[in-house]
Amino acid sequence: MDIDNRKIKILEAIIDDYINTAEPVGSRTIAKKYNLGISPATIRNEMADLEDMGYIEQLHSSSGRKPSDKGYRLYVDKLMVKKELSSKEEDTIKGSLIDDALYEVDKIIKQAAELLSDLTKLTCMVNAPSPKKSSIKSIRLVNIDGYNALTIIVTDTGIIKDYVIHSNKKLNADVLAKISNVLNEKLYNLTIEEINSKVIENIKKDFAGYDDIFDDVFSTLYDGLNKVDEVEIYLEGTSNIFDYPEFNDVGKAKDFLSFMDNKRSILSVLNKDADLNLDMDVSIGTENMFDEVKDCSIISAAYKAGNKQLGSIGIIGPTRMPYSKVISIFKETVDTINDILSKEYDDDGE
Repeated sequence: MDIDNRKIKILEAIIDDYINTAEPVGSRTIAKKYNLGISPATIRNEMADLEDMGYIEQLHSSSGRKPSDKGYRLYVDKLMVKKELSSKEEDTIKGSLIDDALYEVDKIIKQAAELLSDLTKLTCMVNAPSPKKSSIKSIRLVNIDGYNALTIIVTDTGIIKDYVIHSNKKLNADVLAKISNVLNEKLYNLTIEEINSKVIENIKKDFAGYDDIFDDVFSTLYDGLNKVDEVEIYLEGTSNIFDYPEFNDVGKAKDFLSFMDNKRSILSVLNKDADLNLDMDVSIGTENMFDEVKDCSIISAAYKAGNKQLGSIGIIGPTRMPYSKVISIFKETVDTINDILSKEYDDDGE
């Protein structure tokens, strides 16, 4: 059975009404609120066909209909009209990220998470850039007291790590300068994951006569770099979901909180875009890989500096979220993040 134009208009009316009210929609409601030019009886027949086709569903025999996941999918893919953001909304997004973030990646994505949560009234999830995948841009050793030096490491994602290195031999300015120069030459643009035994042996050749100092410095540096957390998750607006009446259900609330408390599950959802090479993904209801969020929709995308993917960002809410508005806000935010990071990346000579 083909879905003709009249069925599409009725389906759109059901989706729009259910998104706004969270109440199952009947034929009389559609006839009164939407000027479709057809009778309630005709609407009822068309709704029966839409139900047979799997686009809407009836919770109880006496209730109206609500959109199914299949109905939402058709709506998002084919029927939804993209909401144009106002100049004020665009300025809010750009201004918040540019003015407050100061071009540091962690600040940008934290601010983006807060902004998306506030603008969409949904929950935002971000995985921060992995320190182990960040490329080293500079290493500087600063003398503390002759036997201890502060090592400052800056990466391409703006992550700064500092370690205090202790040596049994005196560290003078010349020695620290030599160590800094060699480390910068040999480690520049390498990720922490790429610093292996071959790299270390190559560096050690340039420290002839300074073997003891090299062992002291590099062992502390290497141990410190390899102890960094693999990934960090930022969450904003977790409680927003409970403003939606369908999540007054204790079972749904528990499932949602269980998912949000599982770092591995969140990472699996966010990393799907990278695995499938998607610019943006919308997973609706039962399309989600985890049962705990089968009543939710998740919109996610990668954020990048130039061509380098740094992490992923997503928003999660009920399947009846206002997709047109939410997707427009989400896309504008992600595009702004990428523009800022790409500019910063270019400024660094990449």
